[in-house]
Amino acid sequence: MAEESHAATGGLFESLKALSSSLVGIVHTRLELLSTDIAEEREHLVLLLVMGLVALFCIGVGIVLLAILIAVAFWESHRIMALGGLTGIFLAAGAGAGWLAMHKVRTRPRLFEASLAELSKDRQRLTAGS
Repeated sequence: MAEESHAATGGLFESLKALSSSLVGIVHTRLELLSTDIAEEREHLVLLLVMGLVALFCIGVGIVLLAILIAVAFWESHRIMALGGLTGIFLAAGAGAGWLAMHKVRTRPRLFEASLAELSKDRQRLTAGS
């Protein structure tokens, strides 16, 4: 009788291990799918960001042209220095902002990367024990 009880509990633990391994596998698959969906959405947002940057560029060019108009219309002396200063400021600000944006996009880690790694470790531990 004791042997039957021991065999039944061993089978129950094996069944629980298999069930938990399956559940971890399901969660892992779902997180991978969610990560893929979010990556696609991120690409869509990057496209929107680019379009926004194009709009900001056009507004920036308009501001620069306004600065030129003011320089030509009102400043009889030092207009070249004023235009050079404004151009330098606008170019430096645009280049800095563009570099920072591209750096942020390129160095962003994959969504749920750490969670997926932990779930893989959990799955390996559970399947190794069976």
